[in-house]
Amino acid sequence: MKFLNKNVFITGGSRGIGKAIALKLASEGANVAIAAKTAEPNPRLEGTIFSAAEEIDKAGPGKVLPIQADIRFEESIQESVASAANAFGGIDILINNASAINLAQTTETEWKRWELMHTINVRGSFFTSKACIPYLKKAHNPHILNLSPPINLDPGWFAKHLAYTMSKYGMSMVVLGLAEELKGDRIAANALWPKTTIATAAVQNLLGGDFLMQRSRTAEIVADAAFYILQRPSFECTGNFFIDEEVLKAEGIHDFSKYAVNPANKLMMDLFV
Repeated sequence: MKFLNKNVFITGGSRGIGKAIALKLASEGANVAIAAKTAEPNPRLEGTIFSAAEEIDKAGPGKVLPIQADIRFEESIQESVASAANAFGGIDILINNASAINLAQTTETEWKRWELMHTINVRGSFFTSKACIPYLKKAHNPHILNLSPPINLDPGWFAKHLAYTMSKYGMSMVVLGLAEELKGDRIAANALWPKTTIATAAVQNLLGGDFLMQRSRTAEIVADAAFYILQRPSFECTGNFFIDEEVLKAEGIHDFSKYAVNPANKLMMDLFV
Protein backbone atom coordinates (compact mmCIF):
# COMPACT_ATOMS: atom_id res chain seq x y z
CA MET A 1 0.00 0.00 0.00
CA LYS A 2 1.66 3.16 -1.29
CA PHE A 3 0.03 5.54 1.20
CA LEU A 4 -0.02 3.46 4.35
CA ASN A 5 -0.05 5.74 7.42
CA LYS A 6 -0.14 8.88 5.25
CA ASN A 7 -2.52 11.57 6.48
CA VAL A 8 -4.56 13.33 3.79
CA PHE A 9 -6.75 16.44 4.09
CA ILE A 10 -9.19 16.98 1.20
CA THR A 11 -11.49 19.97 0.77
CA GLY A 12 -14.79 19.31 -0.98
CA GLY A 13 -14.34 15.58 -0.45
CA SER A 14 -17.97 14.56 -0.11
CA ARG A 15 -18.54 13.89 -3.83
CA GLY A 16 -17.06 14.03 -7.31
CA ILE A 17 -13.33 14.33 -7.84
CA GLY A 18 -12.58 14.94 -4.17
CA LYS A 19 -14.32 11.75 -3.09
CA ALA A 20 -12.71 9.77 -5.91
CA ILE A 21 -9.24 10.86 -4.75
CA ALA A 22 -10.18 10.05 -1.15
CA LEU A 23 -11.31 6.55 -2.14
CA LYS A 24 -8.16 5.92 -4.17
CA LEU A 25 -5.76 7.03 -1.44
CA ALA A 26 -7.74 5.22 1.25
CA SER A 27 -7.53 2.01 -0.79
CA GLU A 28 -3.76 2.46 -0.65
CA GLY A 29 -3.75 2.78 3.14
CA ALA A 30 -4.12 6.53 3.78
CA ASN A 31 -5.94 8.16 6.65
CA VAL A 32 -8.35 10.63 5.05
CA ALA A 33 -10.10 13.73 6.36
CA ILE A 34 -12.83 15.09 4.09
CA ALA A 35 -13.78 18.69 4.82
CA ALA A 36 -16.99 19.79 3.09
CA LYS A 37 -20.22 21.67 3.74
CA THR A 38 -22.81 19.00 2.99
CA ALA A 39 -23.92 17.31 6.20
CA GLU A 40 -27.60 16.90 5.27
CA PRO A 41 -28.88 15.14 2.10
CA ASN A 42 -29.68 17.38 -0.87
CA PRO A 43 -31.80 16.02 -3.74
CA ARG A 44 -29.61 17.80 -6.33
CA LEU A 45 -26.29 16.73 -4.85
CA GLU A 46 -24.94 13.25 -4.34
CA GLY A 47 -24.13 12.27 -0.77
CA THR A 48 -22.90 13.97 2.39
CA ILE A 49 -19.65 13.99 4.33
CA PHE A 50 -21.03 11.08 6.35
CA SER A 51 -22.14 8.89 3.43
CA ALA A 52 -18.81 9.61 1.71
CA ALA A 53 -16.96 8.68 4.91
CA GLU A 54 -18.76 5.33 5.00
CA GLU A 55 -17.59 4.55 1.46
CA ILE A 56 -14.04 5.68 2.17
CA ASP A 57 -13.95 3.64 5.38
CA LYS A 58 -14.77 0.49 3.40
CA ALA A 59 -12.09 1.24 0.81
CA GLY A 60 -9.07 0.76 3.04
CA PRO A 61 -7.64 0.07 6.48
CA GLY A 62 -6.99 3.67 7.51
CA LYS A 63 -8.99 6.14 9.54
CA VAL A 64 -11.62 8.41 8.02
CA LEU A 65 -12.67 11.74 9.48
CA PRO A 66 -15.70 13.60 8.08
CA ILE A 67 -15.54 17.30 8.95
CA GLN A 68 -18.31 19.78 8.26
CA ALA A 69 -16.36 22.84 7.16
CA ASP A 70 -16.81 25.99 5.10
CA ILE A 71 -13.52 27.22 3.70
CA ARG A 72 -14.98 30.67 3.08
CA PHE A 73 -14.27 31.30 6.76
CA GLU A 74 -10.84 31.36 8.39
CA GLU A 75 -12.02 29.93 11.70
CA SER A 76 -13.61 26.95 9.94
CA ILE A 77 -10.38 26.27 8.05
CA GLN A 78 -8.25 26.46 11.16
CA GLU A 79 -10.57 24.25 13.21
CA SER A 80 -10.95 21.58 10.52
CA VAL A 81 -7.20 21.37 9.80
CA ALA A 82 -6.42 21.17 13.53
CA SER A 83 -9.06 18.45 13.99
CA ALA A 84 -7.54 16.34 11.23
CA ALA A 85 -3.99 16.84 12.49
CA ASN A 86 -4.99 15.94 16.04
CA ALA A 87 -6.93 12.86 14.95
CA PHE A 88 -4.19 11.51 12.69
CA GLY A 89 -1.06 12.89 14.31
CA GLY A 90 -0.21 15.22 11.44
CA ILE A 91 -0.91 16.02 7.79
CA ASP A 92 1.19 14.71 4.89
CA ILE A 93 -0.94 15.69 1.90
CA LEU A 94 -3.35 18.54 1.20
CA ILE A 95 -5.78 18.35 -1.72
CA ASN A 96 -7.38 21.73 -2.50
CA ASN A 97 -10.37 20.41 -4.41
CA ALA A 98 -13.31 22.52 -3.20
CA SER A 99 -14.43 24.89 -5.93
CA ALA A 100 -17.38 26.94 -7.16
CA ILE A 101 -18.26 27.57 -10.79
CA ASN A 102 -20.41 30.06 -12.68
CA LEU A 103 -19.79 30.33 -16.42
CA ALA A 104 -21.14 33.81 -17.09
CA GLN A 105 -19.88 36.86 -18.89
CA THR A 106 -19.25 39.99 -16.87
CA THR A 107 -22.63 41.62 -17.51
CA GLU A 108 -24.39 38.46 -16.29
CA THR A 109 -22.20 37.86 -13.23
CA GLU A 110 -23.89 38.58 -9.91
CA TRP A 111 -21.90 39.95 -6.99
CA LYS A 112 -22.71 36.92 -4.82
CA ARG A 113 -21.51 34.51 -7.53
CA TRP A 114 -18.21 36.38 -7.91
CA GLU A 115 -17.77 36.36 -4.14
CA LEU A 116 -18.55 32.65 -3.89
CA MET A 117 -16.02 31.65 -6.54
CA HIS A 118 -13.23 33.83 -5.22
CA THR A 119 -13.75 33.10 -1.52
CA ILE A 120 -13.76 29.34 -2.12
CA ASN A 121 -11.43 28.90 -5.06
CA VAL A 122 -8.74 31.46 -4.29
CA ARG A 123 -8.98 32.58 -0.69
CA GLY A 124 -10.07 29.16 0.56
CA SER A 125 -7.22 27.35 -1.17
CA PHE A 126 -4.70 29.95 -0.02
CA PHE A 127 -5.66 29.86 3.64
CA THR A 128 -6.18 26.09 3.78
CA SER A 129 -2.64 25.78 2.45
CA LYS A 130 -1.43 28.25 5.06
CA ALA A 131 -3.12 26.27 7.85
CA CYS A 132 -1.56 23.00 6.66
CA ILE A 133 1.99 24.24 6.10
CA PRO A 134 3.15 23.86 9.75
CA TYR A 135 2.11 20.20 9.66
CA LEU A 136 3.48 19.60 6.15
CA LYS A 137 6.88 20.89 7.28
CA LYS A 138 7.06 17.93 9.68
CA ALA A 139 5.95 15.36 7.09
CA HIS A 140 7.96 12.98 4.94
CA ASN A 141 7.32 13.69 1.26
CA PRO A 142 4.69 16.41 1.83
CA HIS A 143 2.47 17.49 -1.06
CA ILE A 144 -0.07 20.20 -1.84
CA LEU A 145 -2.21 19.43 -4.90
CA ASN A 146 -4.67 21.99 -6.28
CA LEU A 147 -7.39 21.01 -8.72
CA SER A 148 -6.73 23.94 -11.03
CA PRO A 149 -5.70 24.45 -14.67
CA PRO A 150 -2.50 25.46 -16.42
CA ILE A 151 -2.43 29.25 -16.77
CA ASN A 152 -3.20 30.14 -20.37
CA LEU A 153 -3.40 33.85 -21.15
CA ASP A 154 -5.37 33.32 -24.35
CA PRO A 155 -7.98 36.12 -24.12
CA GLY A 156 -10.68 33.68 -25.20
CA TRP A 157 -10.67 32.02 -21.80
CA PHE A 158 -11.28 35.38 -20.14
CA ALA A 159 -13.91 36.70 -22.54
CA LYS A 160 -16.24 33.74 -22.04
CA HIS A 161 -16.32 33.66 -18.23
CA LEU A 162 -13.98 36.24 -16.74
CA ALA A 163 -14.90 35.81 -13.08
CA TYR A 164 -14.55 32.02 -13.12
CA THR A 165 -11.29 32.14 -15.07
CA MET A 166 -9.83 34.64 -12.59
CA SER A 167 -10.77 32.40 -9.68
CA LYS A 168 -9.33 29.18 -11.14
CA TYR A 169 -6.17 30.91 -12.29
CA GLY A 170 -5.96 32.32 -8.78
CA MET A 171 -5.76 28.75 -7.49
CA SER A 172 -3.04 28.07 -10.04
CA MET A 173 -1.12 31.15 -8.93
CA VAL A 174 -1.20 29.73 -5.39
CA VAL A 175 0.60 26.69 -6.82
CA LEU A 176 3.21 28.85 -8.57
CA GLY A 177 3.90 30.85 -5.45
CA LEU A 178 3.96 28.02 -2.93
CA ALA A 179 6.16 25.82 -5.11
CA GLU A 180 8.85 28.48 -4.98
CA GLU A 181 8.21 29.66 -1.43
CA LEU A 182 8.26 26.16 0.08
CA LYS A 183 11.25 24.70 -1.80
CA GLY A 184 13.42 25.06 1.25
CA ASP A 185 10.92 23.03 3.26
CA ARG A 186 10.79 20.29 0.57
CA ILE A 187 7.00 20.74 0.29
CA ALA A 188 5.67 20.10 -3.20
CA ALA A 189 2.94 22.29 -4.69
CA ASN A 190 1.38 21.12 -7.95
CA ALA A 191 -1.84 21.46 -9.92
CA LEU A 192 -3.90 18.79 -11.65
CA TRP A 193 -6.57 19.31 -14.30
CA PRO A 194 -8.62 16.91 -16.45
CA LYS A 195 -8.24 16.76 -20.22
CA THR A 196 -11.94 16.03 -20.67
CA THR A 197 -15.05 17.01 -18.77
CA ILE A 198 -15.61 14.86 -15.69
CA ALA A 199 -18.99 13.42 -14.73
CA THR A 200 -19.68 15.48 -11.60
CA ALA A 201 -22.63 17.31 -10.09
CA ALA A 202 -21.35 20.57 -11.59
CA VAL A 203 -21.46 19.10 -15.08
CA GLN A 204 -24.88 17.57 -14.49
CA ASN A 205 -26.54 20.55 -12.81
CA LEU A 206 -24.74 23.62 -14.17
CA LEU A 207 -22.99 22.91 -17.44
CA GLY A 208 -24.58 20.39 -19.77
CA GLY A 209 -26.89 17.89 -18.08
CA ASP A 210 -27.06 14.34 -19.41
CA PHE A 211 -25.75 15.35 -22.84
CA LEU A 212 -22.40 16.43 -21.42
CA MET A 213 -22.33 13.71 -18.77
CA GLN A 214 -22.49 11.10 -21.52
CA ARG A 215 -19.45 12.70 -23.17
CA SER A 216 -17.38 12.84 -19.99
CA ARG A 217 -15.00 10.61 -18.11
CA THR A 218 -15.45 9.43 -14.55
CA ALA A 219 -13.63 11.09 -11.67
CA GLU A 220 -11.48 7.98 -11.27
CA ILE A 221 -9.10 9.15 -14.01
CA VAL A 222 -8.24 12.25 -11.97
CA ALA A 223 -7.90 10.15 -8.82
CA ASP A 224 -5.53 7.74 -10.55
CA ALA A 225 -3.42 10.65 -11.81
CA ALA A 226 -3.29 12.13 -8.29
CA PHE A 227 -2.21 8.72 -6.97
CA TYR A 228 0.91 8.81 -9.15
CA ILE A 229 1.74 12.49 -8.61
CA LEU A 230 1.59 12.21 -4.82
CA GLN A 231 4.12 9.36 -4.79
CA ARG A 232 6.79 11.46 -6.48
CA PRO A 233 9.57 13.00 -4.37
CA SER A 234 8.32 16.34 -3.09
CA PHE A 235 11.72 18.02 -3.47
CA GLU A 236 11.82 17.12 -7.18
CA CYS A 237 8.20 17.24 -8.28
CA THR A 238 6.92 20.75 -7.61
CA GLY A 239 5.54 23.69 -9.54
CA ASN A 240 3.94 21.51 -12.22
CA PHE A 241 0.59 21.87 -13.97
CA PHE A 242 -0.40 18.33 -14.73
CA ILE A 243 -3.10 17.05 -17.09
CA ASP A 244 -4.58 13.73 -15.92
CA GLU A 245 -4.14 11.87 -19.21
CA GLU A 246 -0.51 12.97 -19.57
CA VAL A 247 0.30 11.77 -16.05
CA LEU A 248 -1.09 8.32 -16.82
CA LYS A 249 0.71 8.11 -20.16
CA ALA A 250 3.99 8.81 -18.33
CA GLU A 251 3.19 5.77 -16.17
CA GLY A 252 2.72 3.58 -19.23
CA ILE A 253 -1.08 3.72 -19.31
CA HIS A 254 -2.52 4.44 -22.74
CA ASP A 255 -5.97 2.84 -22.75
CA PHE A 256 -8.44 5.24 -21.14
CA SER A 257 -11.64 3.57 -22.34
CA LYS A 258 -12.55 2.34 -18.86
CA TYR A 259 -12.91 5.93 -17.68
CA ALA A 260 -15.50 6.93 -20.31
CA VAL A 261 -19.07 7.24 -19.07
CA ASN A 262 -20.20 6.15 -22.53
CA PRO A 263 -17.36 4.84 -24.72
CA ALA A 264 -19.57 5.18 -27.81
CA ASN A 265 -19.60 8.98 -27.56
CA LYS A 266 -16.90 11.45 -28.51
CA LEU A 267 -15.36 13.01 -25.41
CA MET A 268 -15.78 16.69 -24.61
CA MET A 269 -12.57 18.57 -23.85
CA ASP A 270 -12.54 20.42 -20.55
CA LEU A 271 -12.17 24.16 -20.10
CA PHE A 272 -8.63 25.59 -20.31
CA VAL A 273 -7.28 22.59 -22.29
